[in-house]
Amino acid sequence: MTDAETQVKTGTKRAPDEAHRPKLVTVTVDGVEKQVPAGTYVVSAFKQLVGVEASRELDEVVHGEFKPLDDTETIEIEHHEKFVSHVRTGSSS
Repeated sequence: MTDAETQVKTGTKRAPDEAHRPKLVTVTVDGVEKQVPAGTYVVSAFKQLVGVEASRELDEVVHGEFKPLDDTETIEIEHHEKFVSHVRTGSSS
C-alpha cells in the first residue's frame, strides 16, 4: 500500500521543493517508535502502516488513558502520539 492509498489527507503546507516529501513524525506503537508521515489516516490503514495485525485492536493513549479506535474511523497524526495494540475482546453467545 502506498502512502497515497494509506493517507486520507495531509494538512501541512511546505515550500514547493519540499511538497513531494511529507513531514515525518514519530509515533510510539507498543513501545516501539516509528516514523510516519503526518496526516489523517483511516485506523485500519494506519495499523497496516505501523505493523499492527488487522486482527488486533488499537487504542490511543491520551493523558494516560486508553481510547479505543474503531478500524473505520479516522485519526490525525501530528506529533508524538502513542498507541497500544491488543487482542480483540468480545462476548460469545
